Amino acid sequence: MTSYGTIPTSSSSAPPTSTNLEFISRAKDRIKSGLGARRPWKVLFNHRALGLPPNLSTALSRIRTNLAYFRMNYAIIVLLILFLSLLWHPISLIVLAAMMALWLFLYFLRDEPQVLFRRTIDDRVVLVVLSILTIVLLLLTKATWNIVGAVLIGAAVVLLHAALRKTDDLFLDEEEVSAFAAEAGTSSYAASG
Repeated sequence: MTSYGTIPTSSSSAPPTSTNLEFISRAKDRIKSGLGARRPWKVLFNHRALGLPPNLSTALSRIRTNLAYFRMNYAIIVLLILFLSLLWHPISLIVLAAMMALWLFLYFLRDEPQVLFRRTIDDRVVLVVLSILTIVLLLLTKATWNIVGAVLIGAAVVLLHAALRKTDDLFLDEEEVSAFAAEAGTSSYAASG
């Protein structure tokens, strides 16, 4: 009996390219879901929703709410500013791109813990090693102050927008608020503004 056109259901004898394709597919899905958290740019840049906060408390509340709501958009803005600052330092740009790829594959996009010489490596060890490697390699490119300046400018732009953007028209899910509060290390969160 022939089995032309049948699709095997067992993956135990799958060739390595099949597992690589599954990894790439999972990575694409994770990137899409991460970018799916991005809010529409029209909502972010709505000029009618901009205004000076009446006091510091309101400004801090707006910053918390806007950082939770627009976090993916703000990350894209900071990365764009960083990228633009490195256009005149092509070596730094190449190093940054290589390190971003390492971060993606070794830290963000993996489902299973890293194993080296039959030993499981803790996530904190991977985080520390990648952080040190990134810092050392960027220091070697002699564009360190350019990178620090770009990140500071990006942070200033984000904080300024977050303080000026009114939050009356933003609706956060309870899960988003609690997840952001847990990430920020705060136990109480007020979403008024």
